[in-house]
Amino acid sequence: MDRFLLISQQVVTFSSTRNVRNLNMRGAYTMYIVGIDIAKRKHEAAVIDGEGSVIIKPFSFTNNCSGYNRLLAMLAKAKLPLDEVSFAMEATGHYWLALFTRLQKEGFRVQVINPVQTNSIRSFYIRQAKTDPRDALLIAEVIRFGHFSESTLHPENIYELRELCRGRHAIVSMQADIKRKVVALLDQVFPEYETAFTNLFGDTSMAILQACPTPKELSEMPLEEFCHLIEVPSRKRFRTEKAQELQALARNSFGFAMAGGVFSTMIRLYAKHLDFLKQQVREMDRKIAEIMETLDTPITTITGIGPTLGAYILSEIGDISRFSSAAKLAAYAGIDPTMRQSGEYNGVRNRMSKRGSPYLRHAIWLAASSAVLHDPALKLYFQKKRDEGKPYMASVGHACRKMVSIIYAVMRDNKAYTPCIPNEISA
Repeated sequence: MDRFLLISQQVVTFSSTRNVRNLNMRGAYTMYIVGIDIAKRKHEAAVIDGEGSVIIKPFSFTNNCSGYNRLLAMLAKAKLPLDEVSFAMEATGHYWLALFTRLQKEGFRVQVINPVQTNSIRSFYIRQAKTDPRDALLIAEVIRFGHFSESTLHPENIYELRELCRGRHAIVSMQADIKRKVVALLDQVFPEYETAFTNLFGDTSMAILQACPTPKELSEMPLEEFCHLIEVPSRKRFRTEKAQELQALARNSFGFAMAGGVFSTMIRLYAKHLDFLKQQVREMDRKIAEIMETLDTPITTITGIGPTLGAYILSEIGDISRFSSAAKLAAYAGIDPTMRQSGEYNGVRNRMSKRGSPYLRHAIWLAASSAVLHDPALKLYFQKKRDEGKPYMASVGHACRKMVSIIYAVMRDNKAYTPCIPNEISA
């Protein structure tokens, strides 16, 4: 048996609207397969036939219109009938999208595969050389021998939702990083400041950090002016008493007194940056809400999942029919356990694989963390794991797997979630 047949490859196939011969890749091979190794500026391509013979040796073409024309010209030069050609490429970052959409627009059949699967095939070679020309041939071979399930490209609104959610995730991560920097600076110059607020980055505190972030500046500001500064953002909850408390902390601060001007500048800039990022998140949330309204999805009926988390989950999953079971969805999210077994040894502490979408995994984790507090079934299941002696994080991990099953059922059946307490919670 051919060694390529030993590994089941999972390929995402995107069908086009052009009237192209519908080929069954499992039973009959496309006459010609164009394997393309994707890069940022320049791609490498090679063509093989259904028997694996190289029809066109590896050649490069640029990632622009002239490069695309060169690709088609090479096929024409070899006198290959375009309706018998199938293109294959790896999902390398975002670099494949431009070529994919152009080929799809022209009506060609395109298969997009996960780079992990190409690497699995490469491992079967004794000499595991990796070059762009060799990869182009290897990608074509994966398609020639691969077993794959067909799907369609996510609808435009789901694609937009995914980009918005991932962009939002990046901005929120940036906010968290800047907040850590602000805390580090305050710990040096004004360590007592944080004790005066339940939320260091609330509106009132942010107003102070942008106006007088160091003990010297705060203590020297006239009391009346300082009262006015905190009165508006606090909605008149903080007035003279709070102002006097903060100025007393400033006058008696044990903070680092040197380089006060630099500390002040840095804290002010970080605070202004946080305000800007907060506005961006709000703008993205508005756009996410607009798209979510058009989807009419029951996912937000699940305890622990609101519009934002629902958007993250929907945009990462896309078409639920891509997954034949909740277990496969869990594997896609990287929530499935890693198995450790050798001979008579069976591992009992199996960790999450974390091989799937980090955005989906993070969203499910947040949803499960909330659901174990408010959903009767998940709360009972979580407590059962805690009673078994499992740590908090491990118990939440088990709840995540249950959450995946709930998400899968709700999306599959397109029905609202109804919390209930089962008679017996399964392990």
